[in-house]
Amino acid sequence: MTSWLRTYGSVPLCLLFGFWLVSLCAVEASGAGDSVCRSPAIASCTECLRRGPQCAWCFKEDFLDGAGPSQRCDLPEKLLKRGCEAEFMEQSEVKVEVNATISSTQVSPGDISVTLRPGSEASIVVAVKQLERYPVDLYYLVDVSASMQENLDHLKTVGVALSLRMTEHSSDLWLGFGSFVDKPVSPYINVHPSKINNPCSDYEIRCRPAHGYHHVLSMTGNMSEFTRVIKRQRISGNMDTPEGGLDAMLQAAVCQRAVGWRPEAKHLLLLMTDQPSHLALDSRLAGIVTPNDGLCHLDNNVYTGSTRMDHPSVGQLSDKLLENNIYSLFAVEKQQYQWYEELVRLLPGSYLGKLGLFQAPNLIELVVDAYKRLLSEVALAVSVDDRAVSRYWVSVSPICPDGSTAENQSCTGVQPNQTVYFNITIGMHSCPAGVEDEDIKVMIRPVGYNESTVVRIHAKCGCSCGPTKSCQDDSQSACSGTQDSANQEQRLEHGPIKSPNRDSNWSCRAEGSDVDCGGRGVCECGRCVCEQSRLGTVYGKYCEIDDFSCPYEGGLLCGGRGVCVSGECVCEDTWTGDSCGCIASTATCQSADGSLCSGRGSCVCGECVCDDLHHSGDLCERSVAHQSTCQSYWKCVGCHVSHGLTQEEAGLCNSTCPPSVGNMDDVSGQTEEMWVQCMYISKDSCRYRFRTNSESGQTQLYISSRPECASNGRLVGTFLSVCALTVLCGLVVVAVSRLLLQKRGRSAGGASEDGGYLCTGKDLSYIPTTNEKTVTYRRDRPPDRPVEMHIQVPKMPLGDPWQY
Repeated sequence: MTSWLRTYGSVPLCLLFGFWLVSLCAVEASGAGDSVCRSPAIASCTECLRRGPQCAWCFKEDFLDGAGPSQRCDLPEKLLKRGCEAEFMEQSEVKVEVNATISSTQVSPGDISVTLRPGSEASIVVAVKQLERYPVDLYYLVDVSASMQENLDHLKTVGVALSLRMTEHSSDLWLGFGSFVDKPVSPYINVHPSKINNPCSDYEIRCRPAHGYHHVLSMTGNMSEFTRVIKRQRISGNMDTPEGGLDAMLQAAVCQRAVGWRPEAKHLLLLMTDQPSHLALDSRLAGIVTPNDGLCHLDNNVYTGSTRMDHPSVGQLSDKLLENNIYSLFAVEKQQYQWYEELVRLLPGSYLGKLGLFQAPNLIELVVDAYKRLLSEVALAVSVDDRAVSRYWVSVSPICPDGSTAENQSCTGVQPNQTVYFNITIGMHSCPAGVEDEDIKVMIRPVGYNESTVVRIHAKCGCSCGPTKSCQDDSQSACSGTQDSANQEQRLEHGPIKSPNRDSNWSCRAEGSDVDCGGRGVCECGRCVCEQSRLGTVYGKYCEIDDFSCPYEGGLLCGGRGVCVSGECVCEDTWTGDSCGCIASTATCQSADGSLCSGRGSCVCGECVCDDLHHSGDLCERSVAHQSTCQSYWKCVGCHVSHGLTQEEAGLCNSTCPPSVGNMDDVSGQTEEMWVQCMYISKDSCRYRFRTNSESGQTQLYISSRPECASNGRLVGTFLSVCALTVLCGLVVVAVSRLLLQKRGRSAGGASEDGGYLCTGKDLSYIPTTNEKTVTYRRDRPPDRPVEMHIQVPKMPLGDPWQY
């Protein structure tokens, strides 16, 4: 209440009450019409409940006796008013049950059961508590290729020093060790017989054979044993630059028993390398095309699947690290920092350190800093079964210890004994085709924690009141709604009920169609079972209706202000129109006197539409300009002007004029407000003044008997006529002269007997016999000046024939 007053304290209470009253009336008005649950195409309980979580189905035997099955589907409150008791209703009830028998220390609750129907959602809260001192398991996974010789020597003193430093943060530290190089096949290694057993034979050094992954030391709290094992390690060698680090990481994560990961401890996996790693599909270079199965393949602590399976994908490695509650740490040299920086973004709960040298102090600081940072960040990972991921959606909203709400599903800066709460909403889009009920699991895992929450979802896609349709049962149940329709058909035909032919599909095809269920469903037991579309719901007797074909506005279905039902938009209370683009309220159309559009129009989409063209304005408060009124009488005035203005001749124009027409000699007098002054211009440029008077439904028209003609109107017309005649005569003279000149030229030259072309009207002495041209060119390096050449080309005599 306090927050409500703080928000609306400046608004008068009476105004708020008025808004509440208006909205309540709007809700009641909207409830009077058909609801979103009502549709003639609904014929069963299952179809009804798939309309939405707000719909209910009445399976009472005698409910609305004689009505169709679609009448059984409606909002629960409407079904109650129509005589269906609550115990006879099938509803989309959402249930959330917490199993209190499963106890946990860090993550609670541990087990939750949720019941959902299509279109419904449920919210749960998961609490994650950060403990003060965790046991820690740290597994060293080291690249032992030849370039790592010096770095491997630095590890010999890190065990005891790290154990002493970690006592500040953990009371129990265990260490393990494993090594990797690359897949021992060509082209990753040299397969020459002299190189397989000793890749370093060219350098007269004894090396270990290349290997994909070798588990050396299981988790132990004996630091002396860890140091002794490190001192015995020798380097190996390979051919290409990338190493098989990700392949070895997956094996170290999934081989829980061999590595010795403790269930109660925090798991840290430290990868040390100076090169990038191979990714999935890289193994095709060696002819290995079998995808990695994500399982443990250790035989005598050696990875046997290295030469048979591809490297894992980044997504697959991420899933395995989450499943086994492992934080991944990367200690890399500066040259490879950028490559692993991109990789770390794709692995939740990972940390990257850039080291100049793999010396003991640097490694110890890296592990301690990563441990502190990873534990101070609480992140949540949610995974849904792959077979159902498209039918469900999950939303996560964390509430951090300081009361803030994070946007990236994680909280940072969490201290020991603090709790982070995650508000998780799980919703259901649709049911799988042909399935009445479905059970799936949703795993909620805090990254790096050995505890998790299991959400068991029971999806109800059918109805429990009885079979929706059965080919074997001739007695039709009220759950399917077919009993009422069958009885109605019997009464209409005054005969026995006609049972459908189960061997034909005549009842699944619309009239004139040769396709079952319109091609959007299958025919079962003489009825269409419509397909499930990703765009929405398809339904109807012949699957001819859908819920996604409504008009769009602004790129949104129904403008985002309503829902699409049976191809039509069912708008929210304050909106209307085909695409819910119109404001339903008429408050914007109210005039100052309280009338709607000044009593001269109707309110459409929150705007006034005037009844006729004689009014305008936002509220139809203005009359149309006088010019439009005057123009409506021009035809009448023109008729009187052409027939004369005397009373005797005015009778010829009565059919097109107002009931009363009169002449006026003086138009300069005072004009009452009821008169509209107008002017008519005739074809001979004469101006006739007239005025109209509409009173008591009768129109009077008075025309001036003294027109005002332009003083030079007739002179101008005469002048234009003379000009046009002069121009026409001039054109005729020019044309005749041209014809005479052409005729004279032909008679003087004579016609060519041989049909050759002669140049007439031109003195042949002026025709040159040669073409002359002066050409100037310049050499690349002229000795002194440009060279000019004068060229004369003789022309063919005028009368000579062509020579071939």
